[in-house]
Amino acid sequence: MLLEINNISVVYADVLQVLKGVSLSVEEGRVVSLLGSNGAGKTTTLKAVSGLLKPENGKVTDGTIVYDGCPIHNLSPEEITRKGIIQVLEGRQPFKYLTVEENLRVGTATRWTQPYQEDLELVYRYFPVLLKRRKSLAGYCSGGELQMLVMGRALMARPRLLLLDEPSLGLAPLVVREIFQIIERINEEQGTTIVLVEQNSKMALQIAHYGYVMENGKIVMEGTAEDLRKNPDIKEFYLGMGSAETIRSYRNVKSYRRRKRWL
Repeated sequence: MLLEINNISVVYADVLQVLKGVSLSVEEGRVVSLLGSNGAGKTTTLKAVSGLLKPENGKVTDGTIVYDGCPIHNLSPEEITRKGIIQVLEGRQPFKYLTVEENLRVGTATRWTQPYQEDLELVYRYFPVLLKRRKSLAGYCSGGELQMLVMGRALMARPRLLLLDEPSLGLAPLVVREIFQIIERINEEQGTTIVLVEQNSKMALQIAHYGYVMENGKIVMEGTAEDLRKNPDIKEFYLGMGSAETIRSYRNVKSYRRRKRWL
């Protein structure tokens, strides 16, 4: 396993516990999807891996996060980034007053002295629209172009593990389909391991190999993407395939296999 999260708990401001014994594993070269409603703890899980909890007054209070055999939960974000873990944050946050190409070059910040032209050509191959817009200020890009830009910037860092937080948020369906096709290509062609947090569960499970479902800061279900797509509760609560006659309360679903704490 490239990434192993073992029974971690996360607390904000020493008061609010968001994650309560979360455990999951990510096999190298695979796409793993993390599903769940808003507030379930998905983004917090990604930030625990990438070391971005501290700026928000959060911390891992229990458990371990092991990457490539080494614990990383006590490392700084800079140290984690240099190990090849790159997170694309929710909300598409470019440097608005830099050009598209200048934004992409920011992705090489951890290796300024190394050549970057091949990486730039790779990004333009995946996102040809960025090549057309390379001299434009990022602040003038559309939402879809900005999503491609922040993903391209992440690729410039040569990630071994790419953490994507809600890449489809607020985008038109055609753009969402294109974004997910590119994510799938990056995984298949570059061998990049990807952890995907996504509200569009249908699209996420189409490209993922494995998935976890979070509820109230805990993992409540896991399985291959194919098994999750077939699960009646996933169909009803995440894929919108439940009929009006069979609508049930999410909290009353009894078929979820609650995960035991790792001892």
